[in-house]
Amino acid sequence: MLSTGVSAVLGLAFWLVAARHYSQEAVGQGSAAVAAMRLLASITATTMIGAVVRFVPRAGRATGSLVLRAYAVSSLVVTVAGVVFLLTLDLWGPSYAPLGTPVAGVLFVASCVAWAILTLQDGVLTGLREAVWVPLGNAVFSLGKLVLLVVLAGAMPVLGVFVSWGAAIALSTVPLGWLVFRRLIPRQAAADGHRRPPTLRAVGRFVAGDSVGAMFSLLMINLLPVMVAVRLGAAENGYFYVAYTVGGTMEFLAINMASSLTAHASRDARALADGVRGALRRMAVLLVPVVAVLTLFAPLVLAPFGADYADRGSTVLRLLAAAALPRVAVELYIGVLRVAGRTAMLALVQGVMCVLVLGSAALLLTPAGIDGAGWGVLLSMTAVALLCVPGLRAALRGEEGERPSAAPRSAVRVARRRAVALVPASSSGPRGERRLRVALWWLLGSAVVFYAAALRHLPWLDDDPRGAGRVRTVDGDRTAGEVLAALPGIALAAAVLMLLVYVAALTLRAPADGPLAAAALAALVLALHAAPVALGAEPPAVRAGWWPGPSDGPLGEVVLWASYALLVLGLVPLWLVLRWVLRLPAETCWWLLWPAAVLTWAVRQALAPVAPALLAALLLLAAAGALARRGARARPPATGPPAPRVPGQGRGGD
Repeated sequence: MLSTGVSAVLGLAFWLVAARHYSQEAVGQGSAAVAAMRLLASITATTMIGAVVRFVPRAGRATGSLVLRAYAVSSLVVTVAGVVFLLTLDLWGPSYAPLGTPVAGVLFVASCVAWAILTLQDGVLTGLREAVWVPLGNAVFSLGKLVLLVVLAGAMPVLGVFVSWGAAIALSTVPLGWLVFRRLIPRQAAADGHRRPPTLRAVGRFVAGDSVGAMFSLLMINLLPVMVAVRLGAAENGYFYVAYTVGGTMEFLAINMASSLTAHASRDARALADGVRGALRRMAVLLVPVVAVLTLFAPLVLAPFGADYADRGSTVLRLLAAAALPRVAVELYIGVLRVAGRTAMLALVQGVMCVLVLGSAALLLTPAGIDGAGWGVLLSMTAVALLCVPGLRAALRGEEGERPSAAPRSAVRVARRRAVALVPASSSGPRGERRLRVALWWLLGSAVVFYAAALRHLPWLDDDPRGAGRVRTVDGDRTAGEVLAALPGIALAAAVLMLLVYVAALTLRAPADGPLAAAALAALVLALHAAPVALGAEPPAVRAGWWPGPSDGPLGEVVLWASYALLVLGLVPLWLVLRWVLRLPAETCWWLLWPAAVLTWAVRQALAPVAPALLAALLLLAAAGALARRGARARPPATGPPAPRVPGQGRGGD
């Protein structure tokens, strides 16, 4: 929590100094590059830090290997994401033009990886119960980037803002990394050598569920300012973003307290109730006075940014500060769910929070301006907090604990499958499970209906020959975030509901409901691809360069859309490649498929020219996997001595 406060204060000082030593264009380009770096790094840092905080306290002698694997996986994924971002740089606007050189690109990817490791390193220190080093490391980073910002102002007037940020990461990551691996991890491994380390399967199952909830949280935090910018314009977004940055500090206080609770109770689940009491007490002592100060003196807090910021942003700052109080209950309950290993409920809570915040903000932005976003956050957080109160009360009474381990759960699944195989098809499962399946299908159908109804009144592709009210644009003029932000709130909520049904199909039933998951994913993919079309965008003709024939006429119109259709169809052989070639479990394949589907849609303009080749390659790999699987089944068993013949066995016995 101290680290959050230090980073917030020095972070504001960084941008104030940048505004004095650099041009407005350089500050805009530097802040855009920093935002992109943090977003790409958060793909893994946000989704893995929960697992790091939960499993590091109990890893024992395997702590070092667990941390190294987390760093390696994060670095690999972030590197791929950074390279894809640089290859599609033209799609993200002129603000990212300075990153187009090879040197700047290498520095950008390295900074993304370093930022992801720095974020995970904070979680590792928290899990090792050495969080005292976190504010020290972040203070060194914040002061270092501030000094470098001034030093590089003359030598690098364009990239100085971003280079100072990226280079300062090493000032914290390198010495703390040496401390973690040379001192702290060996000390814990020696003290907790008797503990049984968690299995990779247990860690993987937790990451798979926890990452879904983290994605919802990431979507909510990053998409809200984009919605304000799209609906109200750049000036209003500037007033909102400053207030959102200041008020968001309170949210991170609650998030970091929840991380400390997870590390505290993961080491000894019996300490969960005491941990919740201590967290509530500390948050009340610290957060209530800070919220009171922000609420009473909001104009004075925003005054250094200018009179317009103080006048237009004070109300939204008060609302966001007040929303931090119910956010405490939500984040602490999320910490309780992490300790208990209830990742399905965790994803559900964060998904509901994301839907309510974005949906209510979308409804209130037009009538109330940027204050509508503040009211949406406050009302949504209060509603979700009320839903979390019963779970917190159960934790305080000691009724919340860790769920059974993966081994007993897998045994239950095997027993359930055998029981299902022994009963007639008419009664193939418990009544409650059938009702759950029907309810999930009903929710999916409702989400599709609401999404279609919300898109019905959008312009789509206006073919008015007179040009009256013509809104047709080229797909790619808007980023993926801007497309989502431009959708009606009901459509956005319906899309998130489709993803929630997909998650429920994989987590709430055992084994996972494959047909329901496939239907939910298909609905989500079609909804994403329909969004730009509903907003009046058509695919650019240059994207159909693989077609040798003419691009005009009815056939050319079909070819324009064929590239996107081939990308969607490629998800089917991709699942088969994961299942047959990589030999991954079916549930793991489903978990990997939905981020691949969303990423394919987000970079569809870059992948469209190679869509046929990509589909053909996936089909060939799937066919090779099918042949290898068939050959493995048909291969005769290894030779050995004949089995002894038992009297009475033969064809009749067989």
